[in-house]
Amino acid sequence: MAKKNNKKNKFSIALIVVDVIVLVCFFLAYGPISFFRDFLVTTAMTTMNHKYFAYVLYSEEMVEKVLANNKIVESDSPTDTSKINTTPVLDTGTYESIYEEQVLKRDKNNDIYKLVNITGSKWKGYMVVVYDPSKLKLVFSKEFGKGGEYLSTMAKKNNALVAMNASGVYTKYGNRNTGTSILDGKVKYVGKKINKGGGLIGFTKDNVLMLTKKSATEAIKDGMDRAVEFGPFLIVNGKESEFKGNGGWGIANRSAIGQRQDGIVLLICIDGRSKDSLGISMSELKDIFVRYKAYNAANLDGGGSSAMYAKGKLVNTPVGYGYSGERYLPNAWMVLPENSKEVKNGNTK
Repeated sequence: MAKKNNKKNKFSIALIVVDVIVLVCFFLAYGPISFFRDFLVTTAMTTMNHKYFAYVLYSEEMVEKVLANNKIVESDSPTDTSKINTTPVLDTGTYESIYEEQVLKRDKNNDIYKLVNITGSKWKGYMVVVYDPSKLKLVFSKEFGKGGEYLSTMAKKNNALVAMNASGVYTKYGNRNTGTSILDGKVKYVGKKINKGGGLIGFTKDNVLMLTKKSATEAIKDGMDRAVEFGPFLIVNGKESEFKGNGGWGIANRSAIGQRQDGIVLLICIDGRSKDSLGISMSELKDIFVRYKAYNAANLDGGGSSAMYAKGKLVNTPVGYGYSGERYLPNAWMVLPENSKEVKNGNTK
């Protein structure tokens, strides 16, 4: 009898624990505190393949209400390219802050780029400082149209010094990119439209990072040479985007690109979805660029697509929903070595 009573007591305790957990989850999902609800909906709705999760828990009306209360208000003005000076910056050895030292102080025997570890309270990531923006190219996978490639594979094939994911991806094979891509001043590919804010993100023939909501045809007339389409824009002409609520993007892995007024390009990759790094909000991502004096900056495809290659290896840890490891990508931003062959149609020839 004693053994039977003991089993019943353990079973009762287990049921109580389960009931408490269910009640807590119900309170978080439907209670008066909106933080968890906003976090869940905005994180799910900014993925490519997991939007359904928000609708499992909430009505379409509730999802729309949450998104309306958590969004980013971007600048509609295109980049004023005249404000950027791409003349090589000299390192004077005097820095006004630790952040300026991290950017301007070169590594020994490396005037092309610098890899900087960056961290926050719940995240870690990497920033590559590119001193000469003319070295940054948009390189397409040699399998583009048939399939994509891992970032590390593309980087090694092109002898890249640095590489980071560029266009968004909407197939698991990486054979197509989202939005429009521009290469050598011509439209390379027009892919699936996605509602990510932003617009065209790329460089002019004078190697100035241009952010514009104009059409590809208009952007090319304005001098756009190589670009992808994604968003949102975080900073345009020194003006920061405004954030309502949590910005509507939740917390995740991020990749982003920015340029300072002295022409230096900043490539940022933040790890996420792991115990070591939960990920970062779009507002926090914007704040990193502000800290390092970016004059223009924009978010690129994140989540499982976020990947960065430097010093001969993949430096971050790509993690998607339900898997870890690299994802097939259609293209990448790459810093190529001084003696690399000319980039043509997205590949070195």
